[in-house]
Amino acid sequence: MSALKQVAASLHSDLVGGLLLIGATVMALVWANSPLSPSYEAVNSFRFGLAALHLDLQLRTWAAEGLLAVFFFIVGNELKQEIVHGELRDPRRALLPVAAALGGAAVPALVFLAVNAPSSRVMVGGWGIPMASDPAFAVAVLAVVGRHLPVPLRTFLLTLATVDDMCAVLVLAAAYTTGLNLVALGCAAAGLLLFGYLQNGSGRAVTRAREAVPGWLLSGPLAVVVWALMHASGVHATIAGVALGLLMRTRTRGAETLSPSHRAEKILRPFSAAVAVPVFALMTAGVSWSGAKGFWQSTITWGVLGGMLVGKFLGVFGGSWLTARFTSARLNPLLAWPDIAGIGVLAGIGFTVCLLFAELSYDDVAYLSQAKGAVLLSSASAALLAALILGRRSTHRRCMRERHGAG
Repeated sequence: MSALKQVAASLHSDLVGGLLLIGATVMALVWANSPLSPSYEAVNSFRFGLAALHLDLQLRTWAAEGLLAVFFFIVGNELKQEIVHGELRDPRRALLPVAAALGGAAVPALVFLAVNAPSSRVMVGGWGIPMASDPAFAVAVLAVVGRHLPVPLRTFLLTLATVDDMCAVLVLAAAYTTGLNLVALGCAAAGLLLFGYLQNGSGRAVTRAREAVPGWLLSGPLAVVVWALMHASGVHATIAGVALGLLMRTRTRGAETLSPSHRAEKILRPFSAAVAVPVFALMTAGVSWSGAKGFWQSTITWGVLGGMLVGKFLGVFGGSWLTARFTSARLNPLLAWPDIAGIGVLAGIGFTVCLLFAELSYDDVAYLSQAKGAVLLSSASAALLAALILGRRSTHRRCMRERHGAG
């Protein structure tokens, strides 16, 4: 195996992707709080792109709407694979992680609103910040501390985090979109329909097109056009990434050895792990502590902390337990409720999408710094607490196996 293939293979690892994300976050924090901090803001504000196409954007915007669209494509594509082939194919098996995701999205938002409702209307605008879980960080923590935990627990976490992010995307489209350009939005929708037809259609014309031209040469440029139209419409362009991922074909046809969905994941996941998400973190996570005035006195801080550390646990664990208690859904026999409790804490790691919501929620520098600082603190705290809980569960499982093996 060549060195390039080895690097690409390593970037499919949850642990490697998580470590790169952590490294980019630490670098951003150091940079933003060092004597070189003016250069951090200068790099973030650097503009480039085609103004005629409304793409003369700051570097931070390219990271948030361009690079992060690749990450959301992976999320949508993974959800499509789960719906067609995986955990979400069987409604009874899917019910618990989906209920956990819905509770894990709704309860943190309600906690944030409860804390900030007595404050100004501006502060309430950040209610979407604590909603999402970060699959890259969360799965990386589970990979480190949960080596002896059953495989279905990782599947539960991935399903939970993916559906959780989809809920956040719907909120992003519905509540954080202003100044709609209906013409551009209609053209983006038409582009999505064409993309879906090229992926899944079986007509003679599309079959001939696939035979004459490589699939990526048809779908790739069209995906870029859809992304640009979505951005021009006023809807956050990451929505295009999710929609395109959900339209991918997951089954092979003819002489294909890999479906377009799995081929795209094989190509784009290393790019997402090594470039898209770390660069977004580098451009976004640079919280200047000197700018976060009144951090501990701010209701934004306590709304995010309460939502991500308390609301997430209550929503995930409570949603799954109530669903198992009052419906026919049942927990996987290999799992136990203490495992789900650990996942509920782990879901409080909400880095990537939470920072995106913070950017969209506040223009005031102090409010934005408080929100970002609270996201970072919540995510670090959730990672440490979950590592303790799941580490103990992993040790318990290992001891049980050894005891049964000795017996």
